[in-house]
Amino acid sequence: MRLTILGGGGFRVPLVHRALLDDARRGTPGRCTELVLYDTDSMRLRVIASVLAAQATDVPDAPVVRIARGLDEALSGADFVFSAIRVGGTAGRVRDERIALGEGVLGQETVGAGGVLYGLRTIPVALHIAERVAEVAPDAWVINFTNPAGMVTQAMAQVLGERVIGICDSPVGLVRRAARAAGVDPDGVTFDYVGLNHLGWLRSLKVNDRDLLPELLANETALASFEEGKLFGPQLLQALGSLPNEYLHYYYFRRETLRSVLEAVETRGEFLDQQQGGFFDAAAKSPDQAYRLWERTRLRREETYMAESRAASGGWQRDSCDLEGGGYDQVALALMRAVSRDERTRLILNVPNGTTVPALDPDAIVETVCEVGADGARPLPCAPLSDDQLGLMLQLKAVERAAIDAAVRHDRTAALRALVLHPLVDSPAAAARILDRATENAKAHGWGPEALRQEPKAV
Repeated sequence: MRLTILGGGGFRVPLVHRALLDDARRGTPGRCTELVLYDTDSMRLRVIASVLAAQATDVPDAPVVRIARGLDEALSGADFVFSAIRVGGTAGRVRDERIALGEGVLGQETVGAGGVLYGLRTIPVALHIAERVAEVAPDAWVINFTNPAGMVTQAMAQVLGERVIGICDSPVGLVRRAARAAGVDPDGVTFDYVGLNHLGWLRSLKVNDRDLLPELLANETALASFEEGKLFGPQLLQALGSLPNEYLHYYYFRRETLRSVLEAVETRGEFLDQQQGGFFDAAAKSPDQAYRLWERTRLRREETYMAESRAASGGWQRDSCDLEGGGYDQVALALMRAVSRDERTRLILNVPNGTTVPALDPDAIVETVCEVGADGARPLPCAPLSDDQLGLMLQLKAVERAAIDAAVRHDRTAALRALVLHPLVDSPAAAARILDRATENAKAHGWGPEALRQEPKAV
């Protein structure tokens, strides 16, 4: 089986490779035997290749790693394509966040104005990739982790239909943490989770048809034992009657999180830009130390994840079990195994809605529990959504649709609509100024419409 990673110079690529090595050690049938990396940043690609080579030491049946020189070469013959690109690099994220914060609104890379700006820059590239996949590798399955993942998957589905599936590690992490807090084996639970990417809720957690979630929500000690319980607090969780995805902290605690971000020395984007820049520079100079440097940098990255939200909720450190950095890589491999071997399994994925949420169009990409097999991923029926859950989903889906429309047609009016409709952007005048500054930055850095039609930038 051949897996191609677009954004092959991305910092998190070794996590996927590490999971592939686990398959090799176990001698898993039908495992990946060839890993193809493609990236437009050759220096980052060389560094990551050094990290992968060090990881594969003493693994005789490790997948062969090959570097592709162009996009079509990378896609040709692929069984699965893992898309994890970052158009504009971390510098682009820094600008997105600072433009939004300059107007007093949140600008995280998938949430708020920052998420809209990142989507506008990324969607044309994602559509170009989808078109090349359809032409060069029509039988390949595309697994999208490019952020904002829901919006990008929605755009790529216009070309690839059900052969593109979005993934995220947040929902599976929530389920596993909640199960451990409830005192049960995470692998032995069934659950109801529904929403959009970075906007979903865990609404039941069952063992033998017994729902453990009400008891968990009533147990303040248990809630205080895991990340989401600490982030949201027992009072809100009991009022909601569900466990929200961690990114909903930006919505439920907008004032507190915004203050925390504004008071921070640097934004998350600035931290990652400096941290990753330092890692790649050091590793390029000392390739033999690349793996050690990567592991040290990865741990620091995980320790500081969602730091502003944790500061806004009292300040606390992440548990050691949440610092391994695995998650999306495991979801991706579980998805590939299920499709390639027709091993029926259930995963939380970003897929076309169908009839799961009747208020949304059948083609709307939702994040929910799916049954996966050789024919792809099919969303399972779920309990009706509460009014507040559905309201947020409808509003954010309107934002996604407007952003896609703007990116495809280069339409300023649609882009402004996407910003104005976002619940974290509270002023049309501010939205217009954000769009003006983003447009100026795009022109200054070659991120205009024509530049975005070129091949993908590095993760």
